[in-house]
Amino acid sequence: MTPAARLQTAIEILDAIAAAARDGGAPADAIFAEAMRARRYAGSKDRRAIRAHVYDTIRAIRSAPVSGRAAMLALADADPAIAALFDGSSYGPAPIAADEVRAETGLAAQALIDLFDPLVGADEGDAMLARASLDLRANRIKASADDLAVLFPEGERIAGAPDGWRLPSETAAVQHPAYADGLFEVQDAASQYASAALDAEPGQAIVDLCAGGGGKTLTIASLTGDGAKILACDTNRARLQQLPPRAERAGATCIETRLLNPAQEVDMLADWQTKADRVFVDAPCSGSGTWRRSPELRWRLSPSRLERHLADQAKLIEIGADLVAPGGKLIYAVCSIIEREGRAQVDDFLNRHHGWTADDSYLPEGVGRAAGRGFLMTPAHDGCDGFFLARLTAPC
Repeated sequence: MTPAARLQTAIEILDAIAAAARDGGAPADAIFAEAMRARRYAGSKDRRAIRAHVYDTIRAIRSAPVSGRAAMLALADADPAIAALFDGSSYGPAPIAADEVRAETGLAAQALIDLFDPLVGADEGDAMLARASLDLRANRIKASADDLAVLFPEGERIAGAPDGWRLPSETAAVQHPAYADGLFEVQDAASQYASAALDAEPGQAIVDLCAGGGGKTLTIASLTGDGAKILACDTNRARLQQLPPRAERAGATCIETRLLNPAQEVDMLADWQTKADRVFVDAPCSGSGTWRRSPELRWRLSPSRLERHLADQAKLIEIGADLVAPGGKLIYAVCSIIEREGRAQVDDFLNRHHGWTADDSYLPEGVGRAAGRGFLMTPAHDGCDGFFLARLTAPC
């Protein structure tokens, strides 16, 4: 493919990604993969160049553009090399007209920025859209961070995460045989900190209420040496089905999975009411803390979607609280930097539930900042995804 043809392909893919963002369709990675399958003539260099165009544009444009061309034109205005590819050549984009619409660049729409937690300052912008490192977590059942240091000497330790090992973003770690053998998982440092904050111990009964594919469930199994009783739940069958093979690879035998029907969670968890020593509620959210990895999430968030997330979060923290044994602990967490999803949810819960208390010391020194009755981690301050968490203790 010519450079101009690569650019035109990127524009077409951006059209599809912007439409999916507005309509709640497939994520950008899935759209890109499908587009490449439909263009089997594109070689590896073509794919890399097209991907760079697509994701550089997504990171630069603050909200879903009217078209992929409008988004790319905004980059062309700042980069003569891109502008030169609008040459009208065969399979390339048409020449630029002076009066064409350009998409707006920036971190996010101002209405979205206004929702951020007060701790998120202007200095966070670049870090929130920079390419994230590849963080690994050693599986204590089979390995340690020292083993990862031998396997990946180009990496470095993650401060405050004893099982963590950090690699450059493009490292193909999952292709290493040690991954297939279950020695490590890919997991951002924020999730490692949050899982450790649960303060789980062998012999405890633990519920991961929103387990998804099981990343934090496996971390809890690792931290407890496969010695706890863990119930991993979710309402998404496809995601939850990923956990059993991952647990087998990790050597984690202590995990039971339970698929919950939406609106029937309470009845389906009746046998665990007031019996869990620890409950982890990693609630569905805007994902605003993960823009480094999924920058198109900025394009997807609307007021109505945020309200749905808020309602789900409030419901799930209530369900989780009912499972906690007297004196037990609940972690509420969201990979979000939006105030209403973080500190405000915890304030509302504690105002409704007298006797519950918020713990004030459970993160490694220097990690996170106090945000109301929880803590907020951010990319610039903590070198990890944006993440709010609060650890709450039930009355005895």
